[in-house]
Amino acid sequence: MEDFLRACHDVVLENHPKSLGPKMSLTHGSLLQRANHENGDHHLTIEHLFGLLLHTGDIRPLTALANQFGFDLLPRERPAAKPLMTALCHLTAECGDVGRLIFDATADNHISQHEKAQGEKAILEAIDALQILRESLKAA
Repeated sequence: MEDFLRACHDVVLENHPKSLGPKMSLTHGSLLQRANHENGDHHLTIEHLFGLLLHTGDIRPLTALANQFGFDLLPRERPAAKPLMTALCHLTAECGDVGRLIFDATADNHISQHEKAQGEKAILEAIDALQILRESLKAA
C-alpha cells in the first residue's frame, strides 16, 4: 500500500499541483494534503485516482497497485476499426478456419504438434478479428 500511496504523491508533486488541482476540482493545497501519504487525516478517493491518471497520463499509481496484487500492466494497442459488416465477416471467416482446423485434426483421433501449432495460430487470428470487431462496434 505504501508504494501505491507514494506513487500517487509523486505524480501530484511532479505534475504541477497548482494546475492539476483545478482540473480535478480541488485546490492545489487540498490535492497536496490528500496525496501526502504521510497525512493520515486526508486520503485520495478513487475519483481522485482516476483524475490523476486522466489528467497526467502517468500510470505509476496503477502500476504500483497492480504490482501489489501480483499483476503487471502492459499497454495494449487497439486495432483500427473497420466497417462493421467487414469486421463481422472477417471474424466469421476466422472462426470458420478454427473450426475446420480442429475438425480435421480430430478426424484421426490424434492431434499432432503441427496441427496444434496451426490451431493455435488460427485461434490467435480469430481473437485478433474479435478485437477488430469490438473496435468497429465502438466506432459505429
